[in-house]
Amino acid sequence: MTFEEVIQQFDQRKFKPVYFLNGVEAYFIDKIVDHAAATILSEGERDFNQTILYAKDTQPLTVVDTAVRLPMMSEYQVVIVKEAQEYNKASQWEQLEKYVENPNNSTILIFAHKYKTLDKRSRFYKVVSKKGVVFESPEIKEYQVGAWVKEFLKQKKYPITDKAVSLITESVGSDLSRIVNELEKLFILIPQGTQINEKHVEQHIGISKDYNVFELVNAIAERDIIKANKIVNYFSQNPKAGPLVLVLSQLHGLYQKLFKVHFAQTEDPSKIASLLKVHPFVAKSMVQNKKKHPAKMISRNFSVLREYDLLSKGVGTTGIPDAELMKELIYKLLH
Repeated sequence: MTFEEVIQQFDQRKFKPVYFLNGVEAYFIDKIVDHAAATILSEGERDFNQTILYAKDTQPLTVVDTAVRLPMMSEYQVVIVKEAQEYNKASQWEQLEKYVENPNNSTILIFAHKYKTLDKRSRFYKVVSKKGVVFESPEIKEYQVGAWVKEFLKQKKYPITDKAVSLITESVGSDLSRIVNELEKLFILIPQGTQINEKHVEQHIGISKDYNVFELVNAIAERDIIKANKIVNYFSQNPKAGPLVLVLSQLHGLYQKLFKVHFAQTEDPSKIASLLKVHPFVAKSMVQNKKKHPAKMISRNFSVLREYDLLSKGVGTTGIPDAELMKELIYKLLH
């Protein structure tokens, strides 16, 4: 069942006795749990009929004892088990499985099992699939985040520039919860219908337009040595703005894309975008910059990145600061 289908089922009040929400991406699981907690019961019913448990602090038999209770002055009771991934023993799931095989139809039991999926071969998974609803929240791939941001903002009636999308995704990463938290800052300050641009992102989300990992990668793609050094010097004074591990990851992605463009049979940005699974804005940039990065140099730079990845993990170093490693890294990549 999809995210939208689960939400629709709650809104239509066509409840199943058990919901098992699991998967790598926590954002959709949290949204379903929040929606259930806010809408299934009225405010007056929640005091006696809504229970939130945390798996780390709650034995499975306590969950069962809570679920078998009858609601008080309400058609349903809601029992939400958060952090269900803390149940990591087969015996714990076996105890819960006995309840799921014969659930209380006046209880809506919701498991929030985040950051990973439960083994589909397990008996619990099979039983809950038969008796209730299983929702799997898959990881959003890096190349999908930009499209997701645009669609999310479209639903909120906010257009956004391609540059602003790239700045957000490259700087904030692929954590949807964090991205939404940052975007909600903009919703407070910018009237609905206003196009979000890079200036809004810089001013209100706190991502510098000129000094961030996204701009460093762009400077290296364009072989702008002066700009790259300015950004690296800024990072040395503001380590949180450009962690070495993030810089290494983004640069590896840059060279992977450039390498693929070298051997593509086309320079059409739309076809390159499809090949790289990136926005056409990014694809066009890759086509423009590939001549500045011969294939032989890219191959060498992969070796440089591997070398500094090991150095950043303490292999072969005696505690060289990340700022110094980054300066060396950028110098080697561009010379």
